[in-house]
Amino acid sequence: MEVPQRLLMGPGPSNAHPRILAAQSLPLLGHMHPPFLKIMDEISDGLRYLFQTDSKYTLMVSGTGHAGMEAAIANLLEPGEKIIVGVNGIWGERVADLSERYQGQVITMNAQPGKTFSSAELKAAVAQHKPAILFLVQGESSTGTHQALGDGLGEACKAAGTLLVVDTVASLGGVPLFADKWGIDCIYSGSQKCLSGPPGAAPFFMSDRAMDKLRSRKTKPATYNLDMNLIGDYWGWFGSRSYHHTGPVSTFYAMREALQIVADEGLDKMWARHLAAHQQLWEGLHSLGLQRYVENDADRLITVNTIKVPEGVDWAKVVKNAMDKYNLEIAGGLGPSAGKVWRIGLMGYNATPTNVALVIEAFRDGLKQQGKL
Repeated sequence: MEVPQRLLMGPGPSNAHPRILAAQSLPLLGHMHPPFLKIMDEISDGLRYLFQTDSKYTLMVSGTGHAGMEAAIANLLEPGEKIIVGVNGIWGERVADLSERYQGQVITMNAQPGKTFSSAELKAAVAQHKPAILFLVQGESSTGTHQALGDGLGEACKAAGTLLVVDTVASLGGVPLFADKWGIDCIYSGSQKCLSGPPGAAPFFMSDRAMDKLRSRKTKPATYNLDMNLIGDYWGWFGSRSYHHTGPVSTFYAMREALQIVADEGLDKMWARHLAAHQQLWEGLHSLGLQRYVENDADRLITVNTIKVPEGVDWAKVVKNAMDKYNLEIAGGLGPSAGKVWRIGLMGYNATPTNVALVIEAFRDGLKQQGKL
């Protein structure tokens, strides 16, 4: 099997850390063997640090971020219940679609691509509709926006009997997140971005309030594969261990190592490293005359950067040149930003000065070839 070596600086996956790749080569264990269950417990502990929570309800869903997304909706939304979905990119659109499939009453809040929602309008919507769930995307990778989650939003949700559910696939580990302090009730993420792991595991968190909702449902979750009553028992949430599915053993090794790497660096330093990479990138891009797609500094995501395609530039040629000449992946837009932007991921193991410098050089070369420098 031949696999080319490429630097993945798009919106994900990112390159895996060598320690994580090495962990995947360790001998297989049975998915119910005590040494493997110990690794699962260590993953749960590492996730508590990553999510900044004391909740016992943390685990890795066996699947990509979409599995985490579906697990959140399938377990916490019952048929006929209201869910407010913040839509400012493709991921809100998908959760709205998913919630309809689970027979929820979907109320969409829409923001223009490149914009986010104010705390005031979110609180007002929750107070008006009193939904079962308010869903937001912290890092909208299709448009490059960063949704603020503090400022009493969690308290407002609690007062209305609403669960706050957050997508952090493109942001977890790259920007600050405080599950308990901000009053978030459910979070899902992905393994292949800021955590520098392979795709196939979805970090997942539930608060006590979310667990109370799950345990008091009037109907069973309309999924067996993602039923957190069953998966949680496999992970030891309820004081026992029962077989639900065969956990992806090697992937869980990888994520155990990924979480150790997070702990070794420390979240404050990890967040600072991602910010420094973002600042370096934009210093270089501005020198080339390139502009940000997200205009407001507070709305801008630092882990997936969206860059306006200048008039008269063939964005796809720049992407192709970067791959052909530098073995470097950069990406075009997605959903509402398709054809309008390039997207640069600065995530995990890839968020280094050397890698950022190569991205800037690839843009310089690509623009020069089109007579724009």
